[in-house]
Amino acid sequence: MAEHLAAYRALLGAQARSQAAYRTSFVVDLVGNVGATVFDVVTVLVLFGVTRELGGFSLRETLVIVGLSSFAFATADLLVGNVERLPRYVRTGLFDAVLVRPLAALPQLLLMDLPLRKVSRAVFGLAVLVVAVGSAGIDWTIGRVALVVVAPLAGVVFFGAVFVTTATVSFYWIESGELANSVTYGGRDFTSYPVTVYGGWFRTVFAYGMGFAFVSYHPALALLGRPDPLGLPAWVGWAAPGVAALAAAVAALAWRVGIRHYRSTGS
Repeated sequence: MAEHLAAYRALLGAQARSQAAYRTSFVVDLVGNVGATVFDVVTVLVLFGVTRELGGFSLRETLVIVGLSSFAFATADLLVGNVERLPRYVRTGLFDAVLVRPLAALPQLLLMDLPLRKVSRAVFGLAVLVVAVGSAGIDWTIGRVALVVVAPLAGVVFFGAVFVTTATVSFYWIESGELANSVTYGGRDFTSYPVTVYGGWFRTVFAYGMGFAFVSYHPALALLGRPDPLGLPAWVGWAAPGVAALAAAVAALAWRVGIRHYRSTGS
């Protein structure tokens, strides 16, 4: 175990040194990568420029939802998002080289090209969350203090599980990148707004069939002390860690099954 950890640290260190070698370029990348998360917040602000409520939620309440979503997705994208390169690795035969090394395949994939430039997105997402919960007038209790720490981390685990699960489709269908992106990035957009703005089967599938409602919407309700307009009980707002653990278990199973199904490209 110690030898494996040392190998992973070496991989991470090599990535950090290579990406920071050209400091000006690295700083420009850091600044430029904030844009994606900034636009999520700006979009919400623009919407509230023409309306006072969004799905029954005020601007301050919606920003709590945006903060939870932005931090969770940006951090998961930083830590796990590199797994979406798996279709290319499978197609080019690079994944074969990963499998023959005496290290676990998934950590290798995550560390092979860790996008440190995306750190700025996670930091900005955290800043949005801190400002949002600080200005939302939350009646703080010990439980809510614990929730505001645990819920964002559960969101990171959930989005990380989504990245891994959707990437495993490439073991069966190499050209699956767009399908994976529709779930990962589509899920990010979905969790940036109250689920009350969606309706019908779309809300049912994404919010509860896939579990995206537990990333930001239900934890925000619990933090704000608001009853769910959709009628679900109050305890659902505290279910995010359990849902994240279930998503992680599904991702682990999908990965193991995919690895067993994988057949070398022969390259």
